[in-house]
Amino acid sequence: MAVKRSLSLIRLSLLVVTFVTIQCGSVKRVSTTQVIDLSGRWNDTDARLVAEEMTQDVVKKPWINNFINIYHHQPVLIVGEILNKSHEHIDAEPFIKDIERELINSQSVRIVTHGAFREKVRSERRDQQQIASTDVQKRFGRELGADFMLFGTINAIVDSKSEGKRRVIFYQVNLELADLATNEIVWIGDKKIKKYVKK
Repeated sequence: MAVKRSLSLIRLSLLVVTFVTIQCGSVKRVSTTQVIDLSGRWNDTDARLVAEEMTQDVVKKPWINNFINIYHHQPVLIVGEILNKSHEHIDAEPFIKDIERELINSQSVRIVTHGAFREKVRSERRDQQQIASTDVQKRFGRELGADFMLFGTINAIVDSKSEGKRRVIFYQVNLELADLATNEIVWIGDKKIKKYVKK
């Protein structure tokens, strides 16, 4: 009887240890540049690679030199909306930040804030008019006006077998650059990504 009870306690202990081990899992830190694609969905690697490639393309095209030859200063850009038209939930904000970072680092253009960020800057400037010393206040009327707006879409097409174990996901990011004074499109770029997912 005591032996049976001991065996039952050992089995129960092993069962508890196994359950806890399965539930805990493990976490491993990896490089932020390491490509890890678990699901085939749009991910941080896709956003980074598309931002890098498309910004390299836009700053190498003739529209920049044409602008500088006429106005004698670097063009000022604002990154507008990049709409997600895919079947997935894609937060465009990190992608927009990747694009802004690449454009700023290229030193070819100047970037101004957009949307909610612009309102925060303006709100800070208003606060300074009331509470900051006059020698450090940032005055109104000195903002850079954007010469161009970059905007676009993220699209996706999925082709899969009926059993759902194999699928191909095709992403296409389209970006356009518009002259805000004339409404002229001065650059169009696209980047395509195709993924084969097998479960």
